[in-house]
Amino acid sequence: MKTDTTEIQDGETKFNHIGKGANTAFHLVFILLSILCLAPLVFVIIISFSSEHSVMVNGYSFRPDEWSTGAYEFVFQSGGQVMHSLGMSALVTVTGVAIGMALTSTYAYVLSRKTFRYRKLFTGILVATMFFNGGLVSTYMVVANFLHLKNNFLALVLPVAVTPFNIIVLRTFFATSVPDALIESAKIDGASQFKIFTDIVLPISLPGLATVALFLTLTYWNDWKNALLYIDSKSLYPLQYLLMKIERNIEFIAQNAGRGSMGLDSALSRLPSETAKMAIVVIATLPIACAYPFFQRYFVSGLTVGSVKE
Repeated sequence: MKTDTTEIQDGETKFNHIGKGANTAFHLVFILLSILCLAPLVFVIIISFSSEHSVMVNGYSFRPDEWSTGAYEFVFQSGGQVMHSLGMSALVTVTGVAIGMALTSTYAYVLSRKTFRYRKLFTGILVATMFFNGGLVSTYMVVANFLHLKNNFLALVLPVAVTPFNIIVLRTFFATSVPDALIESAKIDGASQFKIFTDIVLPISLPGLATVALFLTLTYWNDWKNALLYIDSKSLYPLQYLLMKIERNIEFIAQNAGRGSMGLDSALSRLPSETAKMAIVVIATLPIACAYPFFQRYFVSGLTVGSVKE
């Protein structure tokens, strides 16, 4: 019996062992994939700091003939509007993620508990909204006419705070990763459902929570459609919507460059139309790229959290 056990352990060790050659090959493959993933972002950054003349003459290049910050100067020429919209996007993202996580986590936790009597009913209602919805017109009427959120900060937050996909992801995580024995032992000790949820379930569910929080962060940061539908005041413009308006203005000016006087055409030809688009991409992408390591930290720490020992 001991010999069989030893043979099994040796077989598992041999199966899990990776040779030096294979390990080196895996490292090289992943390094190559990382470079391929980072190359487009680096390329966009380089183009955004290139002069418009060098782009028009030589095309896109990793080694431009002339460097320039003209694209960023053009984007930021609106004074403090870009920075104000940047702060607005940050505020919308933080508020939206907080509200979305509170609603999503509580809904998902209830659906993950087998003792909840109406679990199948609410799950069916949730799934039904993924296949059938009221459409854009009815959504606009509810938000603008019924809730009176036109030109309101909440119009940028509430429409995307809760999504069926995020709830299903978190419900599945709760159902598969939170031991029933842990919940039952907490009940025996006299803990309420709210205390179980906040003090036990949430701390051991950091990977799932961080995943949904990242989804919400990306959704709010990249959202411009709600601003287009519900916002007319410049003080409420999020960054993505403002940058989209700047890009449209650049395209409009470039398309009408040949219809004015010679002096006007000369001035319009110097506008950084191509490099400004790349600068807009950098401005919109860089903050969320810097925020990703924050979530990655919780992915790693959450995977190491345990509560049940054998």
